[in-house]
Amino acid sequence: MITIYHNPRCSKSREGLQLLELEGKPFTTVKYLNEPLTKEELTEIINKLNIKPIDLVRQKEDIWIKNYKDKDLSDGKVIDIMVEHPNLIERPIVVNGNKAVIARPAERIKEIL
Repeated sequence: MITIYHNPRCSKSREGLQLLELEGKPFTTVKYLNEPLTKEELTEIINKLNIKPIDLVRQKEDIWIKNYKDKDLSDGKVIDIMVEHPNLIERPIVVNGNKAVIARPAERIKEIL
């Protein structure tokens, strides 16, 4: 099953959603700002993305700059911060089975279909 972790206010996220709709494959939409991810769920997504947690952080967001920038944070602490502040999670994320991509640009979704 394909899942898109989506923020409707984000143009890149809307583009990803539109691409999935055009592909015609069934998928689930998780509005992660309304349905916050648990630490376990976010860790699983990061593992499927095959990246370090810091690579999923929107590091230009004010909350990151003011509170966390230039701090020496463990991977677990970075995940905790994203769970506490889901707006820091890069978007959209699309998961298909054991594969996942940060769909920026949206065409990256095709890599895992």
